[in-house]
Amino acid sequence: MEFTRGSNKGPLALAYPFPLQLYPLPPQGTVSLLQFESLAVERLKLLKSIETIGISYARGSENYNKKLESELRKLKFPYRVFSEEKMDEYEMRKKDHISHFILRLAYCQSEDLRRWFIQQELDLFRFRFGELHDKQQDFLNENELKYHPIEPVEREHLRSKLQNSSGQTPVVIEDQIFYKVPFTDALELVRTRKAFLKKGLVYIPHQEIIILIQNVFRQRLSKSLALTSRSLPIIQSDERLQPLLSNLSCAYVGQDYSVQKNVGKISLDQLDSLATKSYPPCMRQLHNALRDNHHLRHGGRMQYGLYLKGLGLTLEQALLFWKSEFIKGKVEPDKFDKSYAYNIRHNFGKEGKRTDYTPFSCMKIILSNPPGQGDYHGCPFRHSDVDLLKPKLQSYKISPAEINQILDLVKGMHYQLACQKYFELTHNIDEIGFSLNHPNQYFIESQKILNSSRDTKKESNQPESSQRSQPSQPPKVESATVSTATSQAESTDVEGINIEELLSEEYPE
Repeated sequence: MEFTRGSNKGPLALAYPFPLQLYPLPPQGTVSLLQFESLAVERLKLLKSIETIGISYARGSENYNKKLESELRKLKFPYRVFSEEKMDEYEMRKKDHISHFILRLAYCQSEDLRRWFIQQELDLFRFRFGELHDKQQDFLNENELKYHPIEPVEREHLRSKLQNSSGQTPVVIEDQIFYKVPFTDALELVRTRKAFLKKGLVYIPHQEIIILIQNVFRQRLSKSLALTSRSLPIIQSDERLQPLLSNLSCAYVGQDYSVQKNVGKISLDQLDSLATKSYPPCMRQLHNALRDNHHLRHGGRMQYGLYLKGLGLTLEQALLFWKSEFIKGKVEPDKFDKSYAYNIRHNFGKEGKRTDYTPFSCMKIILSNPPGQGDYHGCPFRHSDVDLLKPKLQSYKISPAEINQILDLVKGMHYQLACQKYFELTHNIDEIGFSLNHPNQYFIESQKILNSSRDTKKESNQPESSQRSQPSQPPKVESATVSTATSQAESTDVEGINIEELLSEEYPE
């Protein structure tokens, strides 16, 4: 099957009978590099939305399902079986298939990446399985998952036991489907006492069958990601794919902060105040370390320097800022000019390859160049010990109960969501209203809220006739896809990419 828009309806219908699958085999054929990147970024947007929704709402709740359904509709991913066959539906299922395997290639590269990818894919799978409704048993049969319902005679014989274990009424038990499986397949249900256990077998009501299916999905996906990692040497030798997949694993899919929109609008004497009010913890940590020690190592200078560039500092301001700080320490002015000024000009595209470097996104900070001893860069929620993070948050005037909320997210490895919670707590808002993905985004949204509050206070002191209406909520920054390899794609788009060949280690002939 080739990945072309002219595919026949018959083959697509046979290949994708359901809006979800266990992804047993990679897609066949080829895709262009531009399609490869576009499909990957769209799925990454979906998975990041799933992560955010899963923290904001209880999984399976009405609000959770509505939000997730809205994201699937917006990004045109399949999630429901329709009574009539639609070509667009099968195209979406094909898109789902291809994009899943592309992100496998990107997210097989480390244990942290695999863990995050599996969790989001599991949440997506769970929702989609629920949307199958009366087609769930057909899905089990199609995928040869042999969970057969028990006979009515056995169900009647065990009626009281099944009723007590599942919490169902006698009337419901008569119409309920129960499956009998080895208890090792349903340890979670046994632990929570949601199933009847007898002689090593567990009797599971139909509404809990998703527990078994998602365990199968998790095991297969985990094994596949480990096997896919064997393909990394092939990928790393491909000059088209290596930079694209490396960037995808820490890709940022929001506003582009490479373009300075506020050049020269921030003065150097404002930085201390802004660091306290509107910096994310990672940049606040770097700013304070620089003020205290009058020096930062290379990783810290890169992370903080590009952030300041994104805020709108000019090259001249940046040189003055860093030089004035370093000479307060042990660095002589001549040494600064010889050893440090070049790197600052380099970040602004004035030296070397003349590349206009982009401020680091949250994912890049979290996943690349972890800090060592004496370093202050990185993400405090990801790279700080909890015992050190707690007093730091206390020094930021956050209450013990609020600190526990943040630490719970950190312990669950939801580092960006921990930062999002920090934003909400320090700005006294109940819900942030956007997905936080970038330190510069944090600053812009903070300034919107603070400036909106100041404008409101200012207007309240003016005569009624001179007041102007203000929006009740700060406007949101429209998200814009940041291409991870567009320039490479434009020059190498002819040959196309065969995903099946890339996974030859996982699926040998």
